[in-house]
Amino acid sequence: MSRRDLLRRLVSICSAGLALPLAIPGLAYLLSPLKKGSGGSSYDALARLSDLKVGEPRAFAVIRDLRDAWVKYPRQPIGAVWLIRQPEGVDPPVVALTAECPHLGCAVALAADGKSFLCPCHNSVFGIDGKPQNAVSPRPMDPLDIQIAKGDDPEIRVKFERFRPQSDRRIPLA
Repeated sequence: MSRRDLLRRLVSICSAGLALPLAIPGLAYLLSPLKKGSGGSSYDALARLSDLKVGEPRAFAVIRDLRDAWVKYPRQPIGAVWLIRQPEGVDPPVVALTAECPHLGCAVALAADGKSFLCPCHNSVFGIDGKPQNAVSPRPMDPLDIQIAKGDDPEIRVKFERFRPQSDRRIPLA
């Protein structure tokens, strides 16, 4: 091996030794969004049982910290949920329905009678149980999973999900 070949190899090894410590954090930075979860499987605390009256639907905003790749958006509203307290002895004691219409995803409001829901986009009407009252919507309002904490005034937590509109089946959106 000539002196020139030895010098080339030493320069290559030194260059790799300098580049590697810079490349590892750079790759970790670029790949970090891939290993972060969406956080979509958590339950959000929305209310306490004492906040609800039996048979009277009440809307609650779902607010979370959002992360889009490297950008963090603190405390952003991501949707809304209707909570309806059931009479004593009924299981579950609270029903949670998404406030998005299964027809086109518009916001579902409480009708003037207070005993049904109305989607103003195309006049979908739903009963207090979320079942459609006319043929506009392809399926009932989407129920959501809930957890009720123990205690004197338990906290109500809801697993918020969005579902594909214009489908007769509940297909969760990513």
